[in-house]
Amino acid sequence: MASQQDVLARIADALERLAPQAPAPTDWLSAPAYFWRGETVLPVGDIPALPLGNLRGIDQQKAAVCANLERLAAGAAAHDMLLWGARGMGKSALIRSAVNAVQAGAAVKLGLVQVAPDALLHFPALIAALSKQDRAFLLFVDDLGFGADSAQENLALRSLLDGGIVARPGKIRIAVTSNRRAIVQREADEADAVHERDERDNALALADRFGLTLGFHPCGRETYLEIVASYAEPLGLEVDAEEALAFAIARGNRSGRTAYQFACELAGRAGLTL
Repeated sequence: MASQQDVLARIADALERLAPQAPAPTDWLSAPAYFWRGETVLPVGDIPALPLGNLRGIDQQKAAVCANLERLAAGAAAHDMLLWGARGMGKSALIRSAVNAVQAGAAVKLGLVQVAPDALLHFPALIAALSKQDRAFLLFVDDLGFGADSAQENLALRSLLDGGIVARPGKIRIAVTSNRRAIVQREADEADAVHERDERDNALALADRFGLTLGFHPCGRETYLEIVASYAEPLGLEVDAEEALAFAIARGNRSGRTAYQFACELAGRAGLTL
């Protein structure tokens, strides 16, 4: 008859087999990019990005972001970056394209880590893991909000940027995009509601912590048509300016994203891929 210890041992073995295996440690040097959700990490083998030359109407922003990332990859002092302003004008696209351009020279020197907004409260764990790696990292927070429902996440980010109790080495910088058009506005209208002024104050408190702040504004008529042409001409497609402008009016804005969507329409009609 089996002893009590044998029975307990078999039960322990069975429970161990039923328990999920611990995830393998993340290799932070093997992939160009990662998506981090706080408890899980997804390596990304290829960063979806346009060539930098396809991003039109934002030449000054391109130069500033690329120069900053080159410094980061080289181990020199680099800024945290805030890209704010009009939707569809290439804020997120610029981050991805600039990282791709830097990685073309030496991929292992710089990694991109996109951080899910709901994972910002777990930043200390990510910083601890990345600090041990022989690689520079850009942490990317896309489309950050500033409403009351984002207050905790914003406070966590502000603490990290301002040098809280978790040490962040210079090889780890942060890039944030936001559609908040008045994020760096310094004066509030006295007629604004109290909660609107509070949200603006929170936005300014966060904006002040970035060393590089870049605004993105709706593009003019000529720039919009230039962007459309940059997509259409390599495919041999002719662009009707009036149709392109009507397409933008129907969507309520002229932007790089709208230009891409119109070029996609042209390519689709011709049976081509964009």
